[in-house]
Amino acid sequence: MEIRLASGRGRWVVFTTVLGSSMALLDSTVVNVALPHIGDSLGADLAALQWTVNAYMLTLAGLILLGGSLGDRYGRRRVFVVGTVWFAVGSLLCGLAPNAAVLIVARALQGVGGALLVPGSLAIIQASFHPDDRARAVGLWSGLGGVGAAVGPFLGGWLVDGPGWRWVFWLNVPLAALCVPVALRHVPETRDPAARGRFDVLGAVLGAAALGLVTYALIGRVAWAGVAGVLVAVVFVRVEQRRADPMLPLSIFRSRLFTAVNAVTLCVYAAFGGFFFLVALQLQVVVGYSALGAGAALLPTTVLMLLLSARSGALAERIGARVPLTVGPLLCAGGMLLMLRVGEGAAYLPDVLPALVVMGMGMVTLVAPLTATVLGSVDTARAGLASGINNAAARAAGLLAVAALPLLAGMGPEAYRSAAEFGDTFRRAMPMCAGVLVLGALIAWATVRTPSERTAPEEPAHPECRVNCGLSAPPLEQGRGGEAGPAGQGRL
Repeated sequence: MEIRLASGRGRWVVFTTVLGSSMALLDSTVVNVALPHIGDSLGADLAALQWTVNAYMLTLAGLILLGGSLGDRYGRRRVFVVGTVWFAVGSLLCGLAPNAAVLIVARALQGVGGALLVPGSLAIIQASFHPDDRARAVGLWSGLGGVGAAVGPFLGGWLVDGPGWRWVFWLNVPLAALCVPVALRHVPETRDPAARGRFDVLGAVLGAAALGLVTYALIGRVAWAGVAGVLVAVVFVRVEQRRADPMLPLSIFRSRLFTAVNAVTLCVYAAFGGFFFLVALQLQVVVGYSALGAGAALLPTTVLMLLLSARSGALAERIGARVPLTVGPLLCAGGMLLMLRVGEGAAYLPDVLPALVVMGMGMVTLVAPLTATVLGSVDTARAGLASGINNAAARAAGLLAVAALPLLAGMGPEAYRSAAEFGDTFRRAMPMCAGVLVLGALIAWATVRTPSERTAPEEPAHPECRVNCGLSAPPLEQGRGGEAGPAGQGRL
């Protein structure tokens, strides 16, 4: 049954999917603001704070392709609801955590729920609405999600300074309690009748294990874990080469443009992941902001994305992605270098705001064209797969950056407790992030062609590519026309 957007049921479907996806979106934006308070409350060192962020990203990045395939096979509403409940239970455990170890395990469980929840949100809209209303529904979902992203840091800061950091996680419980019954009552069940083949569980486990071992090596400074992670990654590639229905079909990388744009993605989102992890700490530990003040200070980047991404996407459709994907990372690099002025005694208007505005304009310039270029680099039939791989690559890049950057900058285990020590290492870290962005700009300039040099995509990018583009990862794409792909191939 195809739903019309103007109907009561159509509005309920949009409400439910926005509410569900907002839980995962809010979680990715508010936790960074809460980190200093979590560390003080649980007596955690810097490594534990890194794992608080990375445990969630590890399971989410490793399982998100599998989560989309489960929805195709067993029902998108069913998997969405299971993911919502799972996410809420993980959130409840996070809020109840008596120590850092329990919190880290609960965050990993949250990530599993997110891997089931996140792909299903947009997939439900694409599969449920009438073709004439689908683009408007996606645009509405995207715009409302952007509002949630803008509110996230401010809301997180208010909760941390008010009832406490545990409410950053407990907030998800009432949201899930509202989302689940509405989904069961108003959202139609859809699945892919052509879904077939076995799920690539082994591939998902190997991919997550490789990321986990490398992350452990970087955070714990354990050499054997790094070697083991590389070996597991090699086994993962061999398994994916030999499977008839792999989670990650390596043939998609025969597109040189797709491979190049994913290299740009790795550079860009590694820098973003490291930046947003460290800047929330810098503003509180060194500058002296409250959690609410730090959250509010970061609003300009999200607001600029919300207001200007649509225009940036439209401009890229006219002039091609090469210039935006080159200029955008360079602007972001400039913003990060401006953050070198943000230290003890820094004032918001002359010091913090200019850096965040330049950073935000760079993100506006590059993120929407990046998503559209990924979709345009492969056949239309593989757009969902391409988007899922790009989304997972971005999250993996952020995961590795949060693990590696403190090590490379020389941060000690108690660095975030000392304004002088953290400030010194922050000043070493920002040029590293900027350098990775410059590398991404060089890759884009050398590899991304203008429309006159290659055939443009047959269809324009969907509205979610131009309205609400995430700060932690590009948006997921269900596939053009709303058709679902084969299970086990990560159609999202």
